[in-house]
Amino acid sequence: MELTQSIQEHAAYPIPHHLMAWLLKEYRQPNDKIRYLIKDGILQQVKRGLYIAGPKISTSKPDPFLIANHILGPSYVSLESALSFHGLIPEKVYEISSVTTKARRKFVTAIGVYSYTRLPLPYYSYGIQSVEVSENQRVLIASPEKALFDKIVTTSGVEFRSRISVLTYLENDLRIDLSELKKLDTQQMESWVSGSLKRQSLSILIDTIRKQ
Repeated sequence: MELTQSIQEHAAYPIPHHLMAWLLKEYRQPNDKIRYLIKDGILQQVKRGLYIAGPKISTSKPDPFLIANHILGPSYVSLESALSFHGLIPEKVYEISSVTTKARRKFVTAIGVYSYTRLPLPYYSYGIQSVEVSENQRVLIASPEKALFDKIVTTSGVEFRSRISVLTYLENDLRIDLSELKKLDTQQMESWVSGSLKRQSLSILIDTIRKQ
């Protein structure tokens, strides 16, 4: 009962293996106990070495973005997931998209699909926000400006040569409401260009936004 209660107390967060090992420090074979807890529905495995409270003891789960931050680090939620979160694109996104400094990865789990795209430093470090998504849950996510930059930088074949090509991409491919672009901080965006990929395209994007 004490162990179950301890797991319940961590239900708002992903539970890493080292925390489970600490909770099971009195057990001679903690990994065997973890397997039993998963089978019994007290724990649910997200991936090897990462768990959440199971359906037998908790009906709530950590926010999917928080889980994404924990599956692979360092990382932050970006691309379509962040664009949707910030209201820039109309579609609800079911695959959680993040970027990382590590190799590209995809995790298909029992609680969702999580994809990670590699971006280099120092560009990776620009425009990361810590956002409260629910009580006691904060996630690392791209700002609206950085999410848009990331989408352009990571999409093969997207190169802008004119304002028309920018508007066509934003309206037809991303389905962004162009009136939302006025809310973006172009001064901050401009400060990132020198450390970015696709510098020319991003500069044309910024000029297009300013002239909207």
